[in-house]
Amino acid sequence: MPGWAVWVMVGVLGWIILVVLSLRVLGLGRAYDESSAREAHKLIRTAQPAQPVEPVVVPERRRILVVDDDAGLRLLLRTTLTADEFAVEEAVSAEEAAEVGRFWSPAVVILDVGLPGVDGFTFCRELKQNPAYGAPLVVLLTGQDTTTEEVRAAGPDAVMRKPFSPLELIRLLDRVGEPAPAVEAEPAEADAEQLLIYARDLSRLLEIERAQRRLLQQAYSQTATALADALEAKDPVTGLHALRVHRYAIELTRALDPSLLNDPSLEYGFLLHDVGKLGIPDTILLKEGPLTESERQVMKRHTLLGAQILSGVALLHGEGLKVVRSHHERWDGTGYPYGLSGREIPLGARIFALVDAVDAMTNERPYRSGMAWEEAMDQVLLENGRQFDPRVVAAFVARERRMRRISEELAEAAA
Repeated sequence: MPGWAVWVMVGVLGWIILVVLSLRVLGLGRAYDESSAREAHKLIRTAQPAQPVEPVVVPERRRILVVDDDAGLRLLLRTTLTADEFAVEEAVSAEEAAEVGRFWSPAVVILDVGLPGVDGFTFCRELKQNPAYGAPLVVLLTGQDTTTEEVRAAGPDAVMRKPFSPLELIRLLDRVGEPAPAVEAEPAEADAEQLLIYARDLSRLLEIERAQRRLLQQAYSQTATALADALEAKDPVTGLHALRVHRYAIELTRALDPSLLNDPSLEYGFLLHDVGKLGIPDTILLKEGPLTESERQVMKRHTLLGAQILSGVALLHGEGLKVVRSHHERWDGTGYPYGLSGREIPLGARIFALVDAVDAMTNERPYRSGMAWEEAMDQVLLENGRQFDPRVVAAFVARERRMRRISEELAEAAA
């Protein structure tokens, strides 16, 4: 590898490590998405102290489940309720709340009416009518446009209209278990000042978190770009290969399973799929001709080398790392590094295996000319069910024209 490329990588990686360590010192280096927050809460619950201590037993009546898709409100309620010695779990939807209820039975469910999917009114009725939920008390959080009839039909134990004071909510929760008809708690004027303080502090906290997250993501992006540039400098024959297959794979993923793109690591995995080639000797990587069997075995190591290189970068864990490790597996189980077959191969890797092969076939190499698109498509259909997932093949064939336009656009931009 050229010396300059090494120093670029070292410099950028050193900078990102410094950023990450600084953010962790500040307590702001976490990825502030929903899944990371839930994992953090899980780790906190399961962590064991270094020295034996007396366990803290939270009475069942103080177990609270907050169900709201507003991350800011959940953070505010968790902070407030935990400070008052409530045990708190969170969910962003009724479906997730039902999952939480399987292993953690709350005494009280604080439930927003405006949930995605199953709304709060419907889920409130389920909580009240289905004995499997353990008959928790339900505090329904409503907006200004909620009608009395809707609330009565849902059957909550108490109602709080937004905006409300967290202190008023705590007073309401302290009465859990006391028989009383459903009562709507209005915001208390005496707590207005405290509510403003909560809102101000929460706003500042979220602003800091967003800024630090943007900074961290920018650092990861710059690192990924530096690695891609270093790889292209080492293997310039590939040219626009990484950009083309990245675009093809994004297009195909949107068609097959758009939810995969919710994992930010996936796009980095598409872009850095061959980063392991940085560890392959130039005599093999740049050889102008077919590789010998021993050279092919060395080349095959690049998938595991790539996964090893990226394993220390938290944002690249997940679907992206699976692509780097598994994009040379085959549907029939004859690929590498592990010989996975069928649906054992992650979908992102199955998608990428096809677009990577198509791009390799349709572009020139030192030892051969590129195929026409029509000829490459014939090869794809020939390998349908052998090298490639039939469902991925069908989706690609349906979007062949779009893929060809992407190739032409990138070629024009590079000209």
